[in-house]
Amino acid sequence: MASVYWLIFFVILVGIEMATLALTTIWFAGGALVAFILSLFGAGVEMQLTVFVIVSFLLLFFTRPWAAKYLNKRTTRTNVEGLLGRTARVTQEINNELGTGKAVVGGQEWTARAGEDKDVYPEGTIVVIQGVRGVKLIVRKEQEVM
Repeated sequence: MASVYWLIFFVILVGIEMATLALTTIWFAGGALVAFILSLFGAGVEMQLTVFVIVSFLLLFFTRPWAAKYLNKRTTRTNVEGLLGRTARVTQEINNELGTGKAVVGGQEWTARAGEDKDVYPEGTIVVIQGVRGVKLIVRKEQEVM
């Protein structure tokens, strides 16, 4: 009878995962599947529960980071993440020593600073956004990016 319960539990967990696609219950579905297989071979309920917990957490801790990295590639980066790597046009000379600089990206003007203090970028230069500190873009000249 335990086999039927493990199978029902497995189907419910897979159904939840299919409905949410959030990578939340699939790890436990794997544990339920292994416990189901053990129950078919006559393992005791204590053994089934122990293996369920162990397999579920092993799957969670060892495969979740990989799955999150490779399965969520279609996630659209937003806010600051969406700026990294984009190009911007300098609208006011960027000079870290003078504390000046502005650049336009996506139709919005931002305060900008050079990645290296010695670099000065005149108005009209195309730069690549390397990072964001506070509300300032950190940029480098486009051809400097590798």
